[in-house]
Amino acid sequence: MAKKTEDLKVTDEQLKKLQEIVGAMNGATTRVGQIETQKHAVLHDLTLMRKDLIDFQAELEKEYGKVNINIQDGTIQYPEDEQADKED
Repeated sequence: MAKKTEDLKVTDEQLKKLQEIVGAMNGATTRVGQIETQKHAVLHDLTLMRKDLIDFQAELEKEYGKVNINIQDGTIQYPEDEQADKED
């Protein structure tokens, strides 16, 4: 006599292993979601930082004109064509 579908079961060991694998996958999925949320927040912050940089560059340009500023030591270099104009 064939067993009914509701009578069929995996072994306790197999069920435990299956539950562990599915649980680990769910945990990994949750962690990915958390990381993506953090990534979104960091990208948003980066956008705000870029805006701050653009605004500050505009302030510096008003004060010094179009120049290159070394971010290591703060020295200012005028572009080649502007430097030549100043010498004339």
